[in-house]
Amino acid sequence: MKQPRDSSFWIDTGVRLLPSGADIIGMVALLTFLVQSALPATAQVKVIRELKHDVSAPMRDVAAAVTAFEGAGEPESDDDFAGTSVQVLPLVDDPAIQRSTGNKLLATLGLNLLGLGSGFTGPQGTFKFVFAPPDPNAAVGATQVLETVNLSWAVFDKSTGATLLGPVTLASIWSGFNTSCSASGKSLADPIVLYDKLAQRWMIKIVTLGNPYLTCVAVSTTSDATGSYNRYAFQLPDQGNLTGQKFGLWPDAYYFAQYTFPNPTTYLGPEACALDRNQMLAGQSATMQCFQVNTTNIYGMIPSDLDGTNAPPAGSPNYFLIQGPAQSNSLYLYRFHVDFAVPANSTFTGPTIINVAPYTPASADGVVSIPQLGTSQLLDANGSDLMHRLAYRYFAHAPKPYESLVLTHSVRIGSGSSRTLGLRWYQLRNLSTSPGIFQQGTYSPDSTYRWMGSIAQDKMGDFALGYSVSSATMYPGIRYTGRVPTDPVNTMEAEVTLFNGSGSQTGGGRWGDYTSVSVDPSDDCTMWYTNEYMAGTGALNWATRLFSFKFPSCP
Repeated sequence: MKQPRDSSFWIDTGVRLLPSGADIIGMVALLTFLVQSALPATAQVKVIRELKHDVSAPMRDVAAAVTAFEGAGEPESDDDFAGTSVQVLPLVDDPAIQRSTGNKLLATLGLNLLGLGSGFTGPQGTFKFVFAPPDPNAAVGATQVLETVNLSWAVFDKSTGATLLGPVTLASIWSGFNTSCSASGKSLADPIVLYDKLAQRWMIKIVTLGNPYLTCVAVSTTSDATGSYNRYAFQLPDQGNLTGQKFGLWPDAYYFAQYTFPNPTTYLGPEACALDRNQMLAGQSATMQCFQVNTTNIYGMIPSDLDGTNAPPAGSPNYFLIQGPAQSNSLYLYRFHVDFAVPANSTFTGPTIINVAPYTPASADGVVSIPQLGTSQLLDANGSDLMHRLAYRYFAHAPKPYESLVLTHSVRIGSGSSRTLGLRWYQLRNLSTSPGIFQQGTYSPDSTYRWMGSIAQDKMGDFALGYSVSSATMYPGIRYTGRVPTDPVNTMEAEVTLFNGSGSQTGGGRWGDYTSVSVDPSDDCTMWYTNEYMAGTGALNWATRLFSFKFPSCP
């Protein structure tokens, strides 16, 4: 799905700032002041009622009757939005770079599955629903793994890897729903799947690409992903294209953030929304509440997503994060408290500005910048976004319970022939009092480009960080690293190659737009990661893999 990639950061105050190398420090201070002024502590809530809802037939029955959409979509343009500009920013020293490979990573690999994409065949036939970028992500439940990509989905047995359902179009989830949610072809995008560990249900979301633009959400009626779903469609009044949506589970709601456009060339800013989780679990009429952040050059907002079964402390809001202005070396944290019974009591407050180690944005000197073997086509770093997911965990054990957020994004390192990309990652603590960085690092042990990351933590506090890799001498592939609590602070261990690609992408630079690490709720230890690679050089030859692995320190 098209998303903004403008690495410049202009605040809509009527003042245009023209950067120069000599003025960068003063500019950062002024930008910080302007952002604090431009983003109100509390905005007015919008309450949006569902367009409609119903209950589907079991997906295992629907899949057998759905006519597959066959054929290939076109790769999305690298020129994401007409009129956006890329500001060339000066390179800054990154004091958080990890140049060493770190300790040997001892995580034990489990399953290694061919996922949706080129070469995939399941009970419903051979994969033919090709679009780029694939937006791969997956979630793991009690007995199953559910993967979504642009235009299709599949369900796997998490013990054996057997395909239980798929490949099936995303539209099949809303078959017979009689809205654009059930349209076939290229009219759906930006899929997200989460497993609601507290209710043992699945949540699947898509957006529609035609007017009216809808957010379509399906919540399973049981823990079986091949069963029936409570289906919903929401339309924001006077809002057009609702893009870039990332979701998070919280006990009181399903939260998400999005970019809002009344028309293809007018951007209103990011918007934070909450869906009435309790009503949707029960299959009842549901509402959505949203707060608009009225500034036109902030992108990449993301809500926190609960891992584990320890609920946050009573009354905890959902936490939203966004990158601060370009080279302001900061994160902006917001708190969303929702009250579906009395919407006037709902609040969206912030930002709290969290200082981080200096870095240069991944897209500082261009959108498409990552080399591949055997082609001049460069790949998109998606450098303006914090990556899916913003993983939250509450460690409730004595003597000092604490909340933890982990997140990642790509950063630029070096220049000229030594130019590359690394993965900046953070752990935040003290969320309810004085949120700040507990540890951080930029993982870049060599000149390979690393981007499209996703990070999570298990119940023992072990981290897993999965990502894409590429260079002029290699095809794009998939790797991961991680850390355990006894590792030196601010460091990751040595990386592991999960899969080497078999070709390069020649049909445009869009890659991703996101990947996902999720934690198995059965043991709260086993990590599952999904990402894409190229099965052969070409425009639409991508495939995906699903991997499981576990740290020995997690029983």
